[in-house]
Amino acid sequence: QARDAYVKRLNGIYATNVAKDNVEYVDGEASFISSTEIRVNDAVLSAKHILIATGGHPIIPALEGAEHGIDSDGFFDLEAQPKKVAVVGSGYIGIELAGIFRALGSDVTVFTRTAQILRHHDNIIGDTMMAEMKRLGVKFEHNMSAHGIKRHEGAELPLELSWSTSGQEGVSSGSYDCVLWAVGRAPNTKALNLGALPEVEINKTGHIVADEYQNTKIPGVYTLGDVYGKSELTPVAIAAGRKLADRLFGGERFAGSKLDYVNIPTVIFGHPTAGTVGLTENEARQAYGDDGIKVYQTRFTNMYYSLTPYKPPTAMKLVVAGPEEKVVGLHLIGRGCDEILQGFGVAIKMGATKKDFDNCVAIHPTSSEEVVTMR
Repeated sequence: QARDAYVKRLNGIYATNVAKDNVEYVDGEASFISSTEIRVNDAVLSAKHILIATGGHPIIPALEGAEHGIDSDGFFDLEAQPKKVAVVGSGYIGIELAGIFRALGSDVTVFTRTAQILRHHDNIIGDTMMAEMKRLGVKFEHNMSAHGIKRHEGAELPLELSWSTSGQEGVSSGSYDCVLWAVGRAPNTKALNLGALPEVEINKTGHIVADEYQNTKIPGVYTLGDVYGKSELTPVAIAAGRKLADRLFGGERFAGSKLDYVNIPTVIFGHPTAGTVGLTENEARQAYGDDGIKVYQTRFTNMYYSLTPYKPPTAMKLVVAGPEEKVVGLHLIGRGCDEILQGFGVAIKMGATKKDFDNCVAIHPTSSEEVVTMR
């Protein structure tokens, strides 16, 4: 109830701000009639500029009984804590929610298609996160493919999840009272009637294609955010929207305004917290070659835990490229890494080198000082 009240209050704040800015708000599902007209309910609205920012939704896999599971939206509808949870998927959403369930006391198993988790991030984050989650009691089933869910009414753990494991014969199963699908997200395009805009290109993942200025192939029709499919993060969509608004309505001063999608910092609110900006070590090796990069890394216990028997890990990796050692990637995991990353994100965006980091005097005692003292 407290959570729902908080969300409702936030919604009210946004509605008030929209009204203050004299924005006309029409509540309904929109579909295109033409490149300058959309239908919302029974109304037809026309505009010189139309932005498609319809977001995305969690994917429920096409498996038998999959509807008995929940997605990340359903997580927020739970009114009681599940006793035993299966989280299918090991991207940042699955790992974050698995960490929350475990911190609240649920028995949690994470199911992943590979031997790794967070595989789109640097291995120092995925490996460290998984080791710590295991220490906290989270179990993992690796190299698995889910088969489906059977519901047994009246059972204490009514959801029977079945799966197969690569390299093993037969099918395994387990009983849970909550199965959470975290297998990806898809763009919200189905209701848009994009057939009315045959020039608009859709890529193989179903996202709307646009150029670096968010322009689709139809003048006056733009797209950004999750439906665009590049760096699917709320602050990214906000930043891209602001840049687009500046370009369209800000005059000559903002004629070239666009969002730079390179070196966007992001955080995984797992247990522990992790943050990353720039290229992973593997991506840097592909871009610059093995001889073109150098990696600095460190692992230690944050001084916050120096007198406690429980000592969560902190790990950091700095990836630099070229003879000038330009910083092309920074990957952090441990207490406070979410707050640490924002400032270093600015430095990396400005083209900082390892020498620039070295020339910054360390702040002691902090874990962030390790970023400027790695050797």
